[in-house]
Amino acid sequence: MLCSFALSRSCPSMAASHRERFDELPNTSRDARAMSQTFDAIIIGAGQAGPPLAGRLTAAGWKVALVERKLIGGTCVNTGCMPTKALVASAYAAHLARRQDLGVIVGDVRVDMKAVAARARKVADDARERNEQWLGKMKGLTLLRGHARLTGPSQVEVDGVALTAPHIFLNVGGRASVPDMPGVGDVPHLDNTDMVALDSLPDHLVVVGGSYIGLEFAQMYARFGAKVTIVERGERLIAREDPEISDAIRAFVEAEGITVRTDADCIGFKPHPSGVIVTVACRNGEPEVVGSHVLLAVGRRPNTDDLGLDAAGVATDERGYIKVDDRLATSVPGIWALGDCNGRGAFTHTAYNDFEIVAANLLDGADRRLGQRIPGYALYTDPPLGRAGMTETEARAKGHDVLVSSRPMSRVGRAVEKGETLGLMKVVADRATRHILGAAILGTSGDEAIHGILDAMSAGEPVDTLRWAVPVHPTVSELIPTLLLGLDQGSA
Repeated sequence: MLCSFALSRSCPSMAASHRERFDELPNTSRDARAMSQTFDAIIIGAGQAGPPLAGRLTAAGWKVALVERKLIGGTCVNTGCMPTKALVASAYAAHLARRQDLGVIVGDVRVDMKAVAARARKVADDARERNEQWLGKMKGLTLLRGHARLTGPSQVEVDGVALTAPHIFLNVGGRASVPDMPGVGDVPHLDNTDMVALDSLPDHLVVVGGSYIGLEFAQMYARFGAKVTIVERGERLIAREDPEISDAIRAFVEAEGITVRTDADCIGFKPHPSGVIVTVACRNGEPEVVGSHVLLAVGRRPNTDDLGLDAAGVATDERGYIKVDDRLATSVPGIWALGDCNGRGAFTHTAYNDFEIVAANLLDGADRRLGQRIPGYALYTDPPLGRAGMTETEARAKGHDVLVSSRPMSRVGRAVEKGETLGLMKVVADRATRHILGAAILGTSGDEAIHGILDAMSAGEPVDTLRWAVPVHPTVSELIPTLLLGLDQGSA
């Protein structure tokens, strides 16, 4: 699943227990009205950009207010990266235990979903607790719990308390989007937040949306033992990837028993005694699927609708994302937007890099810009997909004369040794400049191996520099120089 870092809703019991812990933080006053109302900076949102920015600013002597209305750490810590990857690890363990081709034979493999969910919850709770302890010891920081709204270009109101500062940083994240599909309001449905809290196994999980979040949950729950169907409106899964990547992903999820329904041109929902009827197709295939549970994984939306942006004059686009320039400044001087809410990245690492850009420019006299960032991300299916830069389709659309090379993972010794040869490597370069434009590694350790290419791209090095690197054997990365050779020789 994509790792976003939005401020997501949580169950009331978690929120209540968090409030109790939050009140115990040493730099948090129980009487907000007794605190000073003037700061050097106000940060709204304690996701992945907010706390480290607070750390840099307070270390520089700034007086900072950090406002959080829900859970410290945002989605990544609480309902995104950390709990979902903990679930992925449990699903992988179940899958590995069932394999018999490695010569290790075990008995009946059972999955204790309550134990699985408890482990994921503990991973998230521990991470949040560490963040709270760090913030609680941060000198110069005032933590406020409540709903912040802009009331002017330098004013913020937090549950009736007025705060002012010449610098305001918006790190409010996003949440799951509920599409306007027929009947969606008439049936129970889950989003990613609900899924990480689920401690029972669905009989039949219908995943609406065949992209990053949907694919991760689909595979993990199939491995836990649920029947799973993916319903995707488009003609192929994970449509932003090149077709051969999409085809390879579809092949391995179907090989695990997951039903994939693409070209679903008639998606709608109706109640059923066993759960929910999901209408899929109006022309071809079975028209309906009956699921016990439905996961909506069809995109995200920014948490900007109740932020008071109009009162401050902060401009947004048609989807509600805050418009920023290449240095993350909004349309209002003194206000910046970081993370999911600016629409310039939907990942923990891009949010953190937003913080780095802003801090470097404000405190270090640097001139760091979004345009210098090479996009990279991973899909945490098994095998995972590591991505850097542009796809071949994107590169051609931008007018590049491209060189392309690909190799199957069956050519990687490390993959053969592990018995995990699904997937492929692919790299795209510009013929004239010989700079790498993008790459994909779909295969075992692809999420790690992609960094060799990502680092070369970030350093602005041409293909020939990385071609002469000497990677360690046996690793997945050792095939990268051979992959690059294929740019001049053609794929083989």
